[in-house]
Amino acid sequence: MEVASKKSTFKWDSKIPTGPLTEKWKTHKNNIKLVNPSNKRKYNIIVVGTGLAGASAAASLGELGYNVKAFCIQDSARRAHSIAAQGGINAAKNYANDGDSVWRLFYDTIKGGDYRSREANVYRLAEVSNSIIDQCVAQGVPFARDYGGMLVNRSFGGAQLSRTFYARGQTGQQLLLGAYSSLMKTIKSGKVKMFTREEMLDLVTVDGVSKGIISRNLVTGKINRHAADAVLLCTGGYGNVFYLSTNAKNSNVTAAWRCYRKGALFGNPSFTQIHPTCIPVSGEYQSKLTLMSESLRNDGRVWVPKAKNDKRHPNDIPEDERDYYLERIYPSFGNLVPRDVASRNAKNVCDEGRGVGPSGLAVYLDFRDAIKRDSEQAIRERYGNLFEMYEKITDENPYKVPMRIYPAVHYTMGGLWVDYNLMTTVPGLFALGEANFSDHGANRLGASALMQGLADGYFVIPYTVGDYLSGITPGDVNTDHEAFDQAEKAIVGEIEKLLNIKGEKTILDFHRQLGKIMWDKVGMSRDEKGLNEAIAEISALRKEFWENVFVPGEPATYNKYLEYAMRVADFIELGELMARDALARPESCGGHFREESKTPEGEAKRDDENYAYVSAWEFKGVDTPPVHHEEPLVFENVKLTQRSYK
Repeated sequence: MEVASKKSTFKWDSKIPTGPLTEKWKTHKNNIKLVNPSNKRKYNIIVVGTGLAGASAAASLGELGYNVKAFCIQDSARRAHSIAAQGGINAAKNYANDGDSVWRLFYDTIKGGDYRSREANVYRLAEVSNSIIDQCVAQGVPFARDYGGMLVNRSFGGAQLSRTFYARGQTGQQLLLGAYSSLMKTIKSGKVKMFTREEMLDLVTVDGVSKGIISRNLVTGKINRHAADAVLLCTGGYGNVFYLSTNAKNSNVTAAWRCYRKGALFGNPSFTQIHPTCIPVSGEYQSKLTLMSESLRNDGRVWVPKAKNDKRHPNDIPEDERDYYLERIYPSFGNLVPRDVASRNAKNVCDEGRGVGPSGLAVYLDFRDAIKRDSEQAIRERYGNLFEMYEKITDENPYKVPMRIYPAVHYTMGGLWVDYNLMTTVPGLFALGEANFSDHGANRLGASALMQGLADGYFVIPYTVGDYLSGITPGDVNTDHEAFDQAEKAIVGEIEKLLNIKGEKTILDFHRQLGKIMWDKVGMSRDEKGLNEAIAEISALRKEFWENVFVPGEPATYNKYLEYAMRVADFIELGELMARDALARPESCGGHFREESKTPEGEAKRDDENYAYVSAWEFKGVDTPPVHHEEPLVFENVKLTQRSYK
């Protein structure tokens, strides 16, 4: 298959401030341009997505005085997928007094991402993390506290200390309720206007500059135009390209993909996180997977039988016949190794024939020893709702029988390329949270997703969007502009084309078929042969989709099939780009594991001399290979070493 050349003449301007790493953000805030309070009311900002990044950004910008339109594909911002992040949020408060600092959080995040993220962005993330906790406590987020009323922490993978703040197993939900309350306050004040059940279908640009969006009302089917001086994309990740993932079924890539088609580069699309702690697949017709929080690995011990094909009940397998393989291979970190390491090792022991459960594609997560040590009541207080959820799904009591877990697609580190200000290569278009690529490199550490979403929304974008707006004339383009006419006509044409195909295969058939290709060949491990096959197969699938899909219903009404068809069409194009990106990076790093590049111990082997860069892809047409650009990563403060958690 044809793959675009790595060579490009792209002029990179990441806008990373000069000076010492520890002073960059402070210096940048002191030097960026401001919009005075009386002028803020002249500017209109669109925020697409109302999860943690979107709700916090919309609330913050509305509070500052900007006119904000917020778009939510659900009936309420409270349904955003952010609620599914259960285990916690990182911050360098060092309340545990175990040696934490902003520098250690920065270093652990850089190392956890296998040295494939920008130092400046990651240090800023660590630097503002402490302010997030203060903000959320002030909002009333019920973080766990000790007997004396002080906030407590627990550990997560990739760190040797406790820096994760949590609200039992409901941290994402509680943080979202805090952001939601702030958002509703600004809606009440009139500074934010909320559009629920409204999906962005295209970005409108004038002379290459973002000037608004085209959206579709999901209840009435009406196509709407919205002009703005800046657009903030806060739409989350694209894990559902694999069909089976831990993402909510509504999670999709459409908004980001339409921005990519309008000139926004896509960064590191193949960097996908496989979460090791998920309930295994139970049947061929399962529609999604359920995440069990990584926080469970604080007290649960991961093991498999030492013997192959051991079908005994786990409680009947004696201690000396159990292999606590993470503790054996990685004695320093044990069960709290990063997610990519835990996932690959779970796959390895299952490939050896030592997997458990009916499918053999599972390992045990056992709380027997923790219950003996701390009591069942103590475990209930830490993880009660997670245990209840597991029992409802599996009909097994995890207080009495070990949980069965297996890796599943979870988070996507890739996303739209952004500079230090979170602006994409389309001026006026910003991407926040999981929708951008910026902070996690090739692997995200647990409890860092909530941290990034809130950092971007509360503490970064309020500064950087003002720097952009101060240099433009407010309201210089309205919805009567011909660019809006063209964008709307293109969307209407796409809808008519989908509804008129009248093929024989369902949308679900195509999505399942794409997911199988992606999991088998662009999943936990990848090789050149499989990736070339994936590109060819996805290309053929795309052609078949536009010739043989059946999309029932009408356009000007509630039509879930039409929504789904448009999203799957974008997933198919994204899947091909992900395979191309993985093929263009023959090294292994973090969650991107190339079989051709591994250490003698089977760990991911980086090639820093040739691949210490961000892959950024430029759209050139559906049937034309995209152009591959490289943003060099410069490390001035950390030493590039082979990651080791042993």
